[in-house]
Amino acid sequence: MARIAGIDLPRNKRGEIGLTYIYGIGRSTSRRILEQAGISYDKKVQEWNDDELGLIRNFITEELKVEGALRSETQLNIKRLMDIGCYRGVRHRSGLPLRGQSTKNNSRTRKGKRKTVANKKKAVK
Repeated sequence: MARIAGIDLPRNKRGEIGLTYIYGIGRSTSRRILEQAGISYDKKVQEWNDDELGLIRNFITEELKVEGALRSETQLNIKRLMDIGCYRGVRHRSGLPLRGQSTKNNSRTRKGKRKTVANKKKAVK
């Protein structure tokens, strides 16, 4: 069982894809890790021996910030933006998109489920 940074890597996937299951590692970073360790991208995770696994584990722990440390750093960055009251921080606080997207019709992911507001009824004579 290949376990790196507290994550069980899927055994039947290629090494390049398997490493992306770790938070903070994408395709390009996984390729860089495997290149550094001298392992083929196409080699499956279950085919890695203990030496190769050790090389990968060492590279990740020494060179990269992944999983919990990266998540906490991201949360601290968002909290800092909210504390200083900049535009991005205000948008985070109010749960709206922060990168200039239109919010009239879209942005349901950030705003959540629609809250229907009824019109006022006209008085009957």
